[in-house]
Amino acid sequence: MRIIAGPCQHETLEQSIEIAEVCARACGKHGIDYYFKASYDKANRTSINGKRGVGLGETMSDFIKLKEELPGLKILTDVHTVNQVNAIQGYNDLIDVLQIPAFLCRQTDLILAAVDSGKIVNIKKGQFLAPWDVEGILGKTKNAKEVWITERGTSFGYNTLVTDFTGIQFMLSNYSVPIVYDITHSVQKPGGMGSSSGGNRGYVPGLARAASAMGVTNFFLEVHKDPDNAPSDGPNALYLDDFEKVVDDIVKYAYKN
Repeated sequence: MRIIAGPCQHETLEQSIEIAEVCARACGKHGIDYYFKASYDKANRTSINGKRGVGLGETMSDFIKLKEELPGLKILTDVHTVNQVNAIQGYNDLIDVLQIPAFLCRQTDLILAAVDSGKIVNIKKGQFLAPWDVEGILGKTKNAKEVWITERGTSFGYNTLVTDFTGIQFMLSNYSVPIVYDITHSVQKPGGMGSSSGGNRGYVPGLARAASAMGVTNFFLEVHKDPDNAPSDGPNALYLDDFEKVVDDIVKYAYKN
């Protein structure tokens, strides 16, 4: 079992250490493989005024300290351009997984650059793609060290996402790569709707139990100590204090073949 968890964007070293410690401890209790997630740049904000992050240099410097503080910690972060892939390569083996955002999941040059990096590549399945369309994405990743495909909800009218569990089952049954379920982005209300109605974290625990019961073994969650005041994705992010209970339930309800 694998869980990717962390804040939407890296804000401070102290905050990232606290989140990583809590998440690593909750996952370690069950022997779950944990990856810390945080973005240095949120390039896909709805508004030009949206906070994008502290930038590559400061984030990578803090990530070095984060790994020193928590030896063995594995880190995942996003890339949006080929230049960003190349820039991250300058930090040796600091980043373990490069993530391709959902809206960029068909960008051939970006995928090929991520594959050529020699790192694990996690590709978010676009909200606009059918499960069987993932085959086209995987056709661009033949030389990858390892590829994960992450389901993060499917567009259903305006500002609404749904989780199609039949689609998840299709991907689990038809693709040989790990399928990850991004629970918190699946409860998002995408668009410029403001923090009061941009998502509903209350649905996260139930969706986690449902996915685990159907056989999903890889999960993605954004967590924050104070999500209502987070610079991005706050309404759908899980309270850090609630993370351990969700992990406990994922294990408790896991499908037994």
